[in-house]
Amino acid sequence: MFAKLLNSPDCLLNQRNRKQFLATLLINLICIAHGIGIGWFAPTMRKMQTEETPMNFMATVSEVSWVGSFLGMGAMTGNALMGIILPYLGSKLCLLFVAIPQTCYWLLVYFAERVEYLYVGRFLGGLCSGGMYIIHSMFLSEISDPRIRGTLGAIVMLSVNIGVFLGYIMGTHMPFSITPFIVLLLPVCYFLLTLCFIPESPVHLIRKGNLKAAEISFRYYKNIKDFNRSAAVEEFEDMRQKLTEDDKASSNVTIKDFVSRSAFRAYASAAVLLIANQFSGIFAMVSYMSDIFEKSGSTMDPDTCTIIIGIVQILGTYATALLCDVWGRRLLLVVSSGGVAVSLFGFGFFTYFAQWYDLSDWSWVPLVLMSICIFMGNIGLVGCFFMALVEMFPLKIRTRATSISVVICGFFVFIMLNILPLCMAEWGLPATMWSCAGISALSFIYFVLFLKETKGKSMLED
Repeated sequence: MFAKLLNSPDCLLNQRNRKQFLATLLINLICIAHGIGIGWFAPTMRKMQTEETPMNFMATVSEVSWVGSFLGMGAMTGNALMGIILPYLGSKLCLLFVAIPQTCYWLLVYFAERVEYLYVGRFLGGLCSGGMYIIHSMFLSEISDPRIRGTLGAIVMLSVNIGVFLGYIMGTHMPFSITPFIVLLLPVCYFLLTLCFIPESPVHLIRKGNLKAAEISFRYYKNIKDFNRSAAVEEFEDMRQKLTEDDKASSNVTIKDFVSRSAFRAYASAAVLLIANQFSGIFAMVSYMSDIFEKSGSTMDPDTCTIIIGIVQILGTYATALLCDVWGRRLLLVVSSGGVAVSLFGFGFFTYFAQWYDLSDWSWVPLVLMSICIFMGNIGLVGCFFMALVEMFPLKIRTRATSISVVICGFFVFIMLNILPLCMAEWGLPATMWSCAGISALSFIYFVLFLKETKGKSMLED
């Protein structure tokens, strides 16, 4: 039975898929480091607003919102920068590049004497994440088979959420002075392993005209030992021919390609996906989770609840990895947006009534509702986000449109991280949760009525 499973083309340990899976695991070390930065922020920023601050200074609500939002500003810059340099430098050099700002981020955290150190550090952390999400999505789409592309893409967010969980624990239970030195090992190991064991993408090598190196890379990632077999040669030739035709077509891209019917359909879906991904609040809430639980009316320890949410995130993205190539992107996005809307409405009602009534006997309710929200959000709105975004655009404008979309996403991250703590302070937690729930509900309606399925779609076709 085990042998039959290994021979399945959908199995990550299938002989053809093993090198793709190994490459995915290696490059996701940087995703774990990025996730730790996000998770560590939640309990640490809550403490920084009190006399228990682990640093030499306290921070106001306004300063905390700016520390949070600089991650989004850095992500927006990283998105734009990576979109410009990726076609010229190729996947491998860009993969190496993202380790540098992540390393600088943790050095600044350790030596922080004023809040401005954290502004710069979070900006550099965002620079890493902005570049990382683009290069990882494009690199995995170029080296992976369509049958497992969704699963490999979901592992990116799974790795980030593993990091978030570790960050929650480090921020809660580990001395502040030790954390940066432990996390620094991840970008350093990532850089060395990528340098030594990750070949350049065959797609980039073909586009640069280096066919010999492209053939070697193709054989490596497809784990083909006998390249002279007709099937392997034919597959490589099909890729080369299609990419050559695509490059000729791309050089002739005109404004008409960006205003076609299929392009506008993709823009609409991408816009809703971007809005749902960020303004549902899933990502921003992860960064401020300890504060949310402290204000929820629950008597449970906020940091303990936050750590439990970290486990739920991992389960959600693991479910995505299992289901995205089985159920498809559309169904997961529908279920995800609907589940987030219902759970956030419920969370808002609990926090509203907790202001007027003693609900201490029901203190477990906020944790359950937020766990449902985070789990449902991660199986679709988070876990499927980047793979769905890349797949929905027409071939001729895919690279440019994806890069622009991810830059816009970085801008939305900046806005949401900046305004969420301010909204909780000014509007109150119930109104903030209901607003996010309303956006999720509208996204659910769009996904049900208009979103097209992209499961199994070749990256060499519209």
